Amino acid sequence: MKKHIPNLLTLSNLFCGAAGIVRCMEGYPTEAAYLIMLAAVFDFLDGFVARMLRVSSPLGKELDSLADCITFGVLPSMIMYTLMLRALSTTGLDSKWAFTSLFMALFAAYRLAKFNIDTNQSEQFIGVPTPANALLIGSFPLIIAHNGFLASYLQVFHFLGAITLLMSFLMTARLPLLALKFKSFDWRTNYMRYVLILGSLVCLLLLRFDGIPAAIGLYVLISVFGKYKPSHSEKKPPALS
Repeated sequence: MKKHIPNLLTLSNLFCGAAGIVRCMEGYPTEAAYLIMLAAVFDFLDGFVARMLRVSSPLGKELDSLADCITFGVLPSMIMYTLMLRALSTTGLDSKWAFTSLFMALFAAYRLAKFNIDTNQSEQFIGVPTPANALLIGSFPLIIAHNGFLASYLQVFHFLGAITLLMSFLMTARLPLLALKFKSFDWRTNYMRYVLILGSLVCLLLLRFDGIPAAIGLYVLISVFGKYKPSHSEKKPPALS
């Protein structure tokens, strides 16, 4: 039975994504945002449990990508679509401009397909991971609902459009980023991960929901300026030809 536990966690991720899309279509993007966060927990746990139980499989890898495409690709696009429609209602622009939000779903799907065949992403990510993008977009309805610092900007269509284009680009950019994959818990090989986790917690404690975009920005900054490279102990031996 233990080999099915990671897949059940992955399916829980998918359930959250599908439920979030339904709630978003019904006009409750805030609930959809909470479902993204719950799905992110399941997404972290499925890989962690698979490694801990040593039951990873090609089926689990494909299932994970399919679930991520729905939860971290389509659902963020639907949330952005809802926010864009609301922003457009205060302008003279045609509501069809809100369909630009769907670019994120396209780029997320492309990124996930590329991830599955790219052996360079086993120990690090190339481009912003889809869960990080989804958490960023998912924070927007929560920031608006709680009148956060960024609330006024998140009700401007051109700002939302710029975020959509920027994040779509960053998901597929040749940008090496830290992967939160713990093979051990020692400080030497994981110090950047610990710094990121601690910094993100500080952002959330000080800024509440505004801390989520701050944490995503911190993630990119630590990866880029820290020039993250897997340590020798993290690298896999080259495959035999």
